[in-house]
Amino acid sequence: MKQSDFDVIVIGGGHAGCEAAHASARMGSSVALVTMKATDLGVMSCNPAIGGLGKGHLVREIDALDGVMGRVADRSGIQFRLLNRRKGPAVQGPRAQADRELYAKAMVAEFDRQENIRVLLGEVVGLELEGDSRVIGVVLRDGSVVRARATILTSGTFLGGMIHIGHQRIPAGRMGDDASNVLADQVRELVPRIGRLKTGTPPRLLKSTIEWSAVQHQPGDDKPTLFSFLNSKPLVEQISCGITHTNLTTHDVIRRNLDRSAMYGGQIDGVGPRYCPSIEDKVIRFAEKSSHQIFLEPEGLNSPLIYPNGISTSLPADVQEEYVRTIRGLENVTIAQPGYAIEYDFADPKGLQRTLQLPNLDGLFLAGQINGTTGYEEAAAQGLVAGLNASLSVTGNAPYVFDRSQSYIGVMIDDLTTRGVSEPYRMFTSRAEYRLSLRADNADQRLTPVGVSLGLVKDDRQYAFGKKINELERIGRLMRERPAGQYVRSDDVVVQSTRSAHDLLRNADVDLEAVLDGFEDAERPDIADLRQVANDALYAVYIERQAQEVAALRRDEGVRIPADMDFRMLNSISFEIREKLSTIRPESIGQASRIEGMTPAALVSLLGAVRRRGRDVA
Repeated sequence: MKQSDFDVIVIGGGHAGCEAAHASARMGSSVALVTMKATDLGVMSCNPAIGGLGKGHLVREIDALDGVMGRVADRSGIQFRLLNRRKGPAVQGPRAQADRELYAKAMVAEFDRQENIRVLLGEVVGLELEGDSRVIGVVLRDGSVVRARATILTSGTFLGGMIHIGHQRIPAGRMGDDASNVLADQVRELVPRIGRLKTGTPPRLLKSTIEWSAVQHQPGDDKPTLFSFLNSKPLVEQISCGITHTNLTTHDVIRRNLDRSAMYGGQIDGVGPRYCPSIEDKVIRFAEKSSHQIFLEPEGLNSPLIYPNGISTSLPADVQEEYVRTIRGLENVTIAQPGYAIEYDFADPKGLQRTLQLPNLDGLFLAGQINGTTGYEEAAAQGLVAGLNASLSVTGNAPYVFDRSQSYIGVMIDDLTTRGVSEPYRMFTSRAEYRLSLRADNADQRLTPVGVSLGLVKDDRQYAFGKKINELERIGRLMRERPAGQYVRSDDVVVQSTRSAHDLLRNADVDLEAVLDGFEDAERPDIADLRQVANDALYAVYIERQAQEVAALRRDEGVRIPADMDFRMLNSISFEIREKLSTIRPESIGQASRIEGMTPAALVSLLGAVRRRGRDVA
C-alpha cells in the first residue's frame, strides 16, 4: 500500500483511539485506525478495572452517546461494585473488575460489527503536512502514506516513553512495546509546550503462590450495577477480590532502598499523580500510617496473574520481591512481572480548542494521555469528543462543545483547556459544580437526545431510550395520581402521609420494594425504572437551588475572605484544597478560584463558610 485516503485517521488503538474511531464511524466517516499490533485494540495497560468515582460517570456518559466502553466493560466484568453506595446517587460511581482477555476480545468484536473502520497495522513515524499548518495524513515506517481530512493522535504513553525499574531505563510505550520516538521528535517541533508526565504500575503476582486464607475477601454487589443502559445483569461469571495491607516491616524495606528508586533517585523528570501515589510516596508522605491497603485483583477468570492495586513502584526488582514478601498472604509469592514507572511526553491542553483540535495545526486532534490525563475512562471520553468533532469538521458542520453544566465530559474538557494540568488529570465528582444533576443514573436522559441530534446514536439505542422515557413518564403519572397513604421506610418503620406517592419519593429512606407492592400486576414497573423516577424526584429541589448558588457565586468573586479564616475546619472541602488554602491564604473568592486544583464545588462551600462567618460576626 503506497497511499490510501480516508475521512479520519486515528493513531493508536488504546481506549481513546478505539472510542475516537467508533465515534467517527457512527457519524458516517470512513476511518483508518493505525496501531502497531492487532492485539493492541482495547488493551488494559495498567489495572484491569473500569469505572469508579467520577470515572464511572464518564463511562455512563460515553454509553449514553452510544460509545463502546460501557458495553465492552459489561461483557468482560467479573466483579461489579457501586462505590459510595451509602451516599446519595449523585456521588455513587459504578466500577467493574474486568477480565483483560475478555475485554480485548469484546473490543475486537465491536470493531467487527462497526462499519466504516479499517484497522491498519504499522508504526506511524510522521505526520504528513500540507504547508506548515495543515495535517493531511500520516507516514508509516514502511514508507506508506495514509491521507485523511482529519487526524486524531491518541499516543497514550508511547511518545518518548521510558520505563524505569530502579536505575534501569527501557525505551518503551509499555512493557514489551516499543516507544514512538521518531513521531515524538516531530510532535515536539509542531506542538507548543510539550512536557513530561509519569505514571506507574505494581508488580504482577502469580495467583497460585498467594495464601488466600490469610487475606480478606471482597465480593461484588448482590445486585450489580452495570455500565451500559442496554444491559441489566452480568454477562460472565462473578468473582471476589482479596484485601491485604502493608506493615511497618514493609515500610522499613522501602525506606532503606529509597536511593535505588527511580523516582527518588533523580532519574524521572515527569510529574506523577498525587491521588494515586507509588508505595514509595505513601511511605514518605504518610509516615504516620502503619499500613496501607492493597486490593488483590484477578486479571481474569483464567489468568494466573493478580494485580496488587496499591503498591505501584519504581524500585528495583529485588527490592520489590523483598518488600512484597513482608505482606500478609504474600510471604511466599512469586512476582511474574516487576512493577515500573513510565515517563512520557504530553501536550499542554491549554493549547487546545474545546473540540480537542490544535488551533495552529488544522486537521489535527489530540485525545487521551497526550492531553495530560490518566485513566482509561478519561481517555475514552476524550476520544469520543475528538472523533465526533473530527467527523463534523470533515463534513463542514459546526463543531460540538460539551458544556460543564451538561456532562462530566464537559467538565473534563473545560478543566483541561482552561486550567491545564500540573499533574496527570483524573476525574472526581468534586470537580463538577452541577454534580447533583450530573448523576451516573441519568446520563442517558442528559446526553442520548444530544447524540441523536448529532447523528452519533444508532437506531437501536434511540428506540430503547424512547421506550425507557415513555415508561418513566408513565410511572411518574401513576405516582402523582395516587395518595401516599402508609409507606414503609428502609428501616421498616411505617409512616402515614396525606401527600402523593410521588412526593414521598423525595425521601431517600422510602423502601421502593414496598412501593412496588402497591401496584397492580398490569401496571407494576421495573424496580430500576422506579428508582430512576425516585432519584429525579429526590434531587429536583436541590438541583434548582444548586443552580442558583452557582449563579450567585459568579457575582460574588469579589467577596473578601477574613484574614484569620481557619480553612482546615472546612470539612466539606477536600483535605488537599484545604491545605492549599491554608498555604496560599487567598484574600478573596476570586483569588481562591484561581488556585491550582480548586474546584467549583469547593468554591461554593468556601463562599458559604465566609457568609456564615460574616453573619456570626455581625
